[in-house]
Amino acid sequence: MPYAAQHLAQAPSRDDVDRLPGTTVVEFGTPWCGHCQRAQPLIEQALKDHAEVAHIKVEDGSGQRLGRTYGVKLWPTLVFLKDGKEVARLVRPQTGSEVEQALQTTAPA
Repeated sequence: MPYAAQHLAQAPSRDDVDRLPGTTVVEFGTPWCGHCQRAQPLIEQALKDHAEVAHIKVEDGSGQRLGRTYGVKLWPTLVFLKDGKEVARLVRPQTGSEVEQALQTTAPA
């Protein structure tokens, strides 16, 4: 599953996310967030060579429960999951290498 350019219309439940198989990057943010917009090329580039990684883009904000369950306070926040379990987290990544490094934590041992 390649880079997702659009936020999901409906965020998945935490139970659904916890049951995701394989490697997933859950990105929390909003379409109007400047930090989020600046991070998009970095995220897209890092995911380009990782077709096996699912990318789920969740619009966060007031009344959005999924972000609260992960303790998201700043956007974008990227939560890296392996079989539904958090293995890494990035808040406001500044370089593609930061994203790539976090992806490495999800690689099989």
